[in-house]
Amino acid sequence: MCAIFALLLMANLVCAPTNAQTSTPVKAIEIRVVVINMFEAGADTGDVPGEYQYWVEREHLDTIVPFPQGYHNLRMNSHNGVLGLLTGVGTARAAASVMALGLDPRFDLTHAYFLVAGIGGMDPAAGSLASAVWSDWIVDGDFGYEIDAREIPQDTAEQRALWTTGYIPLRRSVPYEQPLTPENNVAYRLEPALVDWAFALTKDVALPDSPQLKALRMQFEGETAHRPPFVLRGDNLSASTFWHGKLMNQWARDWVKYMTGGQGTYAICGMEDTGTMQSLTFLSKAHKVNLSRVLILRTASNFDVPRTGLTAAESIAETKIGHYSAYLPSLDTAYRVGHVVVDSIVDHWSEDRDRLPGAVVR
Repeated sequence: MCAIFALLLMANLVCAPTNAQTSTPVKAIEIRVVVINMFEAGADTGDVPGEYQYWVEREHLDTIVPFPQGYHNLRMNSHNGVLGLLTGVGTARAAASVMALGLDPRFDLTHAYFLVAGIGGMDPAAGSLASAVWSDWIVDGDFGYEIDAREIPQDTAEQRALWTTGYIPLRRSVPYEQPLTPENNVAYRLEPALVDWAFALTKDVALPDSPQLKALRMQFEGETAHRPPFVLRGDNLSASTFWHGKLMNQWARDWVKYMTGGQGTYAICGMEDTGTMQSLTFLSKAHKVNLSRVLILRTASNFDVPRTGLTAAESIAETKIGHYSAYLPSLDTAYRVGHVVVDSIVDHWSEDRDRLPGAVVR
């Protein structure tokens, strides 16, 4: 069966959407899981890894699929229907790459599951370095107005209480103004039953710890920050601006609460996930994908606040991609936790193709 799948795959990837001699449409390859990563440090294999490399190497994404309309060539396991998409960093690249994949006639994504697996900055009140977060809510942190913090109204006690930030919802006049409307509220809620299932399946996955990782996390305040890596549930703030510091951390907590009507609790920040969700939403409306089959997993490469004794400016100066405090452990965590979900879907495809895993008793 796997050999037949591989032969069909290779035939379709080198063919045009229709056979020029017979005008017969070429059957699209049915994809089971799309793993979405955002950046790679160098080559796809064999060097210092980014988000993509462990998935390519460990999930055996050995078949390279030309993808000129996207950021990077696709890679696929030709035996089990797992496809790897590298989107590029930032909301715009993610949205464009996901849309390009969704409209690619070589693939049938109508039954596919989508797993975003990336790293991010953790709120130390929510989790610890190299921990993994499954999110119910993906909240946009870019869509709004902003005034410089030095110009925030502070003349009266009422103004000081109201203007805790210079960031204002689109089409509103003051921070956190009600009501929210579709034009100024960009927040996506993932399918609760699927997130429930993914969390239950992975919550006891053992994540490696080390003396070095312990020494790093002990430089931050709070019992939760001091815990060894673990799998948790929390919500995701997606913003293309890389922000940092305790005041921005408080804004993130407040913004997620506001944008979710009090239902979400901020845990981790990333950059691309609202772009990914926007494209998947549009593709779902076009009946190209099933929006209830999306999971977003972010792992903590660093905290979103400075360690004890550093200012925010000093902290962000040493927070560079590839040099995050828990960079390699967080990449490893993303695969260790995420592949459990991917493998389960692939192994139970006869069940999971037509209904969500949470509806199936294993």
